[in-house]
Amino acid sequence: MAWAVLPAELALVVCVVAGVPVPAAVLFGAEAAVLAVLVLEACVLWPRYRAERRRTGRRAALRSVVREVVPEGARRLVAHEVRALHSLGLWVLRRRHGVPRGAVAFAYTGPQTAMMYGLLFVAVVETVMFALLVPWPVVHRILLVVDVYGVVLVLSLHAACVVRPHVVGADGSLRLRYGGLFDLRIPAASVARVRVDRRFPDGSPVRLGTDGVLDLSVGSQTTVTVELTGPVGFVRPLGKPGRAHTVRFHADDPRAAVSALTEALAR
Repeated sequence: MAWAVLPAELALVVCVVAGVPVPAAVLFGAEAAVLAVLVLEACVLWPRYRAERRRTGRRAALRSVVREVVPEGARRLVAHEVRALHSLGLWVLRRRHGVPRGAVAFAYTGPQTAMMYGLLFVAVVETVMFALLVPWPVVHRILLVVDVYGVVLVLSLHAACVVRPHVVGADGSLRLRYGGLFDLRIPAASVARVRVDRRFPDGSPVRLGTDGVLDLSVGSQTTVTVELTGPVGFVRPLGKPGRAHTVRFHADDPRAAVSALTEALAR
């Protein structure tokens, strides 16, 4: 009911803001439906929250209820945006995330930097054009907020990839990331062989093939292949788990990344 009622409510709000005449009966019916959904949710969830609070405490009970109400994909998307905005702050402060002392970091943003700045330019132009073309003040303000947030989000996604590089640990472990969307830790004992290997896989940046090969590509390319001693588990950006016995990823300087990992494993 919520997935049906809330989009309809949003459509009505847009119509009202844009000045489209909406019959009073339709507005009353929509508000009554939204109120009914909220009351139903409260009646269903309150007993569960109260029982969970007695057993685990208030904060854990609230987390449990949120997990039950909000789909995992939506929760993870919100978490990705929070990490991206946090990364923008780190980028402004010229700091990096998750690079301990003694570890070696490797950038991977080279193939996508031009594209990201191109998207940023398009988003800025769109913001300016909407500001000049939209005549209705309320709609103008709403679109301005949405467009400015879009510009900030595009910049944040790029910043997340800059401040969250791949990391070769001093103990030979390997941490592979793609901004705030993906994070895979491979222990040193799981690394069998590593080599420079440039490939151009199709599909999304995080793609697991039927042969158990995980491609973590940037700009539709990977430059390093890591063969593992056994399958390693990981979680995809929207929460789906997977296991891979070979990982291919992109590093802007693949030879330096392979050399650093090889030396760390030999210690």
